[in-house]
Formats: sequence, C-alpha cells, structure tokens
Amino acid sequence: MPETPHSSADAHQEVHQAVTDFVSHFKSFQDETTRKLQQTQERITMLDRKTLSAARPHLAAETQIAPHQKAFDSYLRVGDDSALRDLDVEAKGLSTSVNTDGGYLVDPMTSQNVQSVLNSTASLRGIASVVTVEATSYDVLIDHSDLGTGWASETAALTETATPQIDRVSIPLHELSALPKASQRLLDDSAFDIEGWLATRIADRFARAEAEAFIMGDGINKPTGLLTHPVVENDSWSWGNIGYVATGAEGDFGGADAIIDLVYALDAPYRANATFVMNSKTAGLVRKLKDADGRFLWSDGLAAGEPARLMGYPVLVAEDMPDVAANSYSLAFGDFSAGYTIAERPDLRVLRDPFSAKPHVLFYATKRVGGDVSDFAAIKLLKFAAS
Repeated sequence: MPETPHSSADAHQEVHQAVTDFVSHFKSFQDETTRKLQQTQERITMLDRKTLSAARPHLAAETQIAPHQKAFDSYLRVGDDSALRDLDVEAKGLSTSVNTDGGYLVDPMTSQNVQSVLNSTASLRGIASVVTVEATSYDVLIDHSDLGTGWASETAALTETATPQIDRVSIPLHELSALPKASQRLLDDSAFDIEGWLATRIADRFARAEAEAFIMGDGINKPTGLLTHPVVENDSWSWGNIGYVATGAEGDFGGADAIIDLVYALDAPYRANATFVMNSKTAGLVRKLKDADGRFLWSDGLAAGEPARLMGYPVLVAEDMPDVAANSYSLAFGDFSAGYTIAERPDLRVLRDPFSAKPHVLFYATKRVGGDVSDFAAIKLLKFAAS
C-alpha cells in the first residue's frame, strides 16, 4: 500500500523531534560536566594554597626522596622489607647477595657518608695503602732480598749468582661491628634524619676501633697493629722485625739528635714519602726541640689543611700512639704507603632488630677490614730508652 503524504510528514516530524531531544540532552550533559570540572579545579587550587601556606618541612615532600632512600627508611622504621625487594638492580649496586634473614646492605648514600668520615679521622688509614678486596684475605708479595752480581772478564767462566726470594704477607679480613639503637617513637618522627644519625653512629664506632687496631691490634679477630710486631735495635734489623733507634734517655728525648738519627735510620728510597706518627702529648714535646743553632725542628703547615712538618716531613697526630714513657715506642717514622696495608670489603651490612631491646630498635652494623705491616724495612720506631 503506497505511503500517503500525511504519514511521510509525520515520520519526518518524529525524526526531527528525536534529534532535537538528543541535542538538548547532550547540551545539558555538557553543561553539567563543565560545571563539575570547574568545581574540581577550584578545589585543587584551594588545596594548593593550603599546602603552600602550611610550609611543610622538606622531609615531608616524599616526591623528592629517591626510591632506595624511601625503601631503606621504611625498613628502618617499621621493618617493612617489601620495598627493598622491589628495587631495581641498579639500586642494589653495593650488594653481593641478599639474605632472607633480615640483613641488607645499606643504600649507596649512607655507605658514602660512612666512608668519608673514616677517611677524615686521624689514623693510619690516611697514610697507609688501602685496598678493596672481594675475598677473605689479601696477600702482599714482597721481594726483599737482593739479586747476586759479580764482575766478569772477557774469557773467564761465569758463576751462578744468588736468586732473589719472594715472601708473602697475608692480611686476613676481620669483622668490625657497631650496635647503635633508637626508640621506635623517635624512628616514627618524620622529621628525624635516620640515615644521617645511623651513619654518624656507625662511623664514630668504626673510626675509633680501626684507629686503635691499626696501632695496637693483636691480630686476634682484629687487624695486626704496627706496634705489636717484634722490634729490634736498628743495627741488628732483619726481615720480620721493626727496627728502632734509642733516644739515649729513659722516658725522654735526650736532645734533637734522636730525631735526626731516626730519620737517617730509614733507607733513602723510603724517606722520600715518609711521615712521622705520634700522639698529641708527644707532639707537644717535639715542638720544643731545637737544633744546635737554636732553630725549632717543628714547623706548622703554611696553608690551611696542610699537616705540620718535622725536619721537613709531614706529621700525623694519631692519638692511639702511646705516651712518652720509659722504654716506650711513642714515635714512628716511615713510608706507610709501602709499610702498612689496609684491606677491606666495600659493603656495609645493617641488621634491624626490633625485638631484643624493646621499646628500642637495635641496628647491628658490620664491616670487614684487616691490616698489617707489609714492608718491615719501610718503618722505624723511636725508643725512649738509654739503649
């Protein structure tokens, strides 16, 4: 049946009405969306103003904290190690292995802080040879014997000469530890510099323990100190012993000649890089010494940061050296970069223990380090005795 003109007009009218209604609804939806976006923008602006006016401390800005710092901070505060496990490989650059017993290496920032403090302490570390190893010990090979030679004529037969011998000095690594603690309430304080505090406490403990061991360590679960090796009169010196020069007076210098004798008891190749080592009390006595012309042997550094000098050689004031007393070895002179070697592993471990000392949290920090005399000809001692 053919469509009438009246029915066709009604169809067009319906389509037009539907389109009009759709456009009206869409415009209403658009207006509502625009209104909500404006309200949201106003709220964001208001929050930004409140944030700026509150002037929150720097530590509250979490977006400025590196991922490894946030992870380590969370581990120290509440023992949450999940963030540490999710760190990228680059963030674990100091790690040789990750145990499941709760022990983790400190993050790179903390480790660098500790090392910088150790280097600035007055110990043999500043003048000795320091090597980094990934083993349980470090071996130093020393060729201290001489090669035989002889004069030969044009036709005479040559005879066999002596062959140099090589000795090995083994330096085992020992574990150095510190056990600082803090209350859980203090750790929960968001403005508390946990990493700085931990680095300072560990550095102070490690610096004092190392400095003492490098001088007086007995080699039992600690480095072998400079003054624990056998000492002999320098004219009778042999390998394995440290030679000494006597001052000629019990518990006293007996004059400036003792310093001069000590300097020239050391072979010339070692004197070029030699350093005096003594504590503050001994330095106070040395500053008073004069030569035959009335000139002081001691001279202060000419610029800030330069060490004082004794007879032109730098002086290291190490408080672990013994005081001047009868038969004491209170002053050392030598090339310590050749004469004493410090071996250490580069990693530092921190174990968090929130249970043993509640309500405090213990931080068990360990580092492995060793040290020993590596060249017995490079160091001489001054003995405060008549002979």
